[in-house]
Amino acid sequence: MTIAEIRKSTEDKMKKSVEALKHDLAKIRTGRAHAGLLDHIQVDYYGSMVPLSQVANVGLGDARTITVQPWEKKMVPTVEKAIRESDLGLNPATMGDLIRVPMPPLTEERRKELTKVVKHEGENAKVAVRNLRRDANTHLKDLLKKKLVSEDEERKAQDDVQKLTDRNIADIDKLIVEKEKEILTV
Repeated sequence: MTIAEIRKSTEDKMKKSVEALKHDLAKIRTGRAHAGLLDHIQVDYYGSMVPLSQVANVGLGDARTITVQPWEKKMVPTVEKAIRESDLGLNPATMGDLIRVPMPPLTEERRKELTKVVKHEGENAKVAVRNLRRDANTHLKDLLKKKLVSEDEERKAQDDVQKLTDRNIADIDKLIVEKEKEILTV
């Protein structure tokens, strides 16, 4: 492995860690409705579990209501049950073939709990990025031991990896601050 390959691999993995954090933060609900909230819900579709988005249109009725319209009329009760039994604590209401999912307002206590969850998720992402930095530095030291690179090249490459780490940690911090602000906004 060359220095360029190590750097590219580390950069890609760090980006994936930040993307994973974005995905995890999207699941944490604020007081407002957004269609992405229901993305991870699985529905029993003729014996196999499929994502909700594959059996229904998910949209927004208004700022506090998500609408779900199954493509098949007989899927309405199944979809409603899947939403009710999800870990989101939502209570859907059916009106004909349209399922309305109102978002209950968050209490102050719940908002504080959610900010703790956000910080914890951010900390996990930072740990993942730092572990990637450690792995990259280990690979660079191996190259130096095998005399495939000079000490100067290895030192410069370690500095590059550190800059990459700092940039990704800053991105993670920015995501956490934005999500906390979103949660605490009433």
